[in-house]
Amino acid sequence: MAHQTIIVLDFGSQYTQLIARRLRELSIYSEIWPPNTPAEKIRARKPAGIILSGGPKSVSDPGAPTCDQAVFDIGAPVLGICYGMQLMAHSLGGKVEPAPQREFGHATVTITAPAGPASAIFAGVPPAIRVWASHGDFVAATPAGFDVIATSANAPIAGMSDPSRALHAILFHPEVVHTESGLEILRNFAYGICGCTGDWTMASFVEEATAKIRAQVGDGRVVCALSGGVDSTVAALIIHRAVGDKLTCIFVDNGVLRLNEASQIRKRYERLNLPLVFADASALFLERLAGVTDPERKRKIIGAAFIDVFEVEAAKLGRVDFLAQGTLYPDVIESVSVVGQSEMIKSHHNVGGLPERMRMKLVEPLRELFKDEVREVGRKLGLEEEFVVRQPFPGPGLAVRILGEVTVPRLDLLRRADAIVTEEVRREGLYATLWQSFAVLLPIQSVGVMGDARTYEYTVAIRAVDSRDGMTADWARLPHDLLARISSRIVNDVKGINRVVYDISSKPPSTIEWE
Repeated sequence: MAHQTIIVLDFGSQYTQLIARRLRELSIYSEIWPPNTPAEKIRARKPAGIILSGGPKSVSDPGAPTCDQAVFDIGAPVLGICYGMQLMAHSLGGKVEPAPQREFGHATVTITAPAGPASAIFAGVPPAIRVWASHGDFVAATPAGFDVIATSANAPIAGMSDPSRALHAILFHPEVVHTESGLEILRNFAYGICGCTGDWTMASFVEEATAKIRAQVGDGRVVCALSGGVDSTVAALIIHRAVGDKLTCIFVDNGVLRLNEASQIRKRYERLNLPLVFADASALFLERLAGVTDPERKRKIIGAAFIDVFEVEAAKLGRVDFLAQGTLYPDVIESVSVVGQSEMIKSHHNVGGLPERMRMKLVEPLRELFKDEVREVGRKLGLEEEFVVRQPFPGPGLAVRILGEVTVPRLDLLRRADAIVTEEVRREGLYATLWQSFAVLLPIQSVGVMGDARTYEYTVAIRAVDSRDGMTADWARLPHDLLARISSRIVNDVKGINRVVYDISSKPPSTIEWE
């Protein structure tokens, strides 16, 4: 089934992915495309609408990103947001100038146009709204045929439209939570102006993905590397639904998992009736990590060891035609750098960077989905809520949460401390709302006193962050009573740790993981 689609052309805004995610919250399928995509390619996709995102540049800058001028004549409604509004004005004969007073952060926008086609983007929106602005330029004069529909203290033209050509533009970001009625504005564009009906649901996705995989795999066999996380698990469940026993899942215990995690994962997959090969390679991984302190070397060693173990286990299965992955849409965006002017954040490879000699075709049932959509699919497929909201866990596991050498005694210390953090955060009811919360073992020993005796033991750092997608994060303001309980339990219950500290750095400049 071809879904009604709104295409977002990305001019480099940090909020571009939010636009697509907000539309999907409204049951509208959306995709992010490079800004210089030829109009003919866009026309061939038959989009219900097009959104021009914000961006950090000025339209007058040399090399400033632009779009095919014919985009405005495709016939699909266009919404320009911030830089997208300035580009629309500049491209169609209006005037864009440096603003006498730049607007970054909260601003108040007043809607000046009466109800009707010109102000359709603001249907049902209060006459004055607090919005999130982020611009140094403003539209000094609209192109011919445009009406001014909104204004603000520092932008006499904060909104404009030409309803006869279905062109609309606003000088603020409706996709961010700081903008009042922002979702309503996007709903007005998608439903009221583009005529969308909301045909994108996770229930329909499951049915379509199942049929698509069944057709792709045919009589072939599929192998899926399960990490224990929600992405690979949901991918495996959909594939199993489609091809049954033609799927084999492989889970590799790399020796750097959390307390009792390997056995918990094994039991979970048995309950889900997924055909599973369980490979305990913990001794191999720890042997290769011996004496290694550099975090990048740790990552590469773990990745290479995973390939070796996975290859051995896959070879035991005989002929395998397909490799299944839990690739998500943000991975696709980042790896092929379709995000226009945004910096490419990471390259995305198949699981562990599997060698080409394995010659398997990829099956990626989740490559159209954002993380929150994957979780919703998991619920539709019957995954327990505790697992659906599982916090992200790094591929190299506790190896990058132990600063310095990874040894069995250090792993034991960190596992027990980390389990206490998780237990107490859950008890406080905060586990599902935090992006991540965990312990880090530092290569620092300090003097302490226990029972009138001197100790010289390790320090643990607690890390807890709030984030929407992991790209940026703010340290979580955990209740002091919770931190006190965590600290007390760790120093009393984990012999070898006598000091607990709390990490209050945000990303950027810090990263979420310490290594």
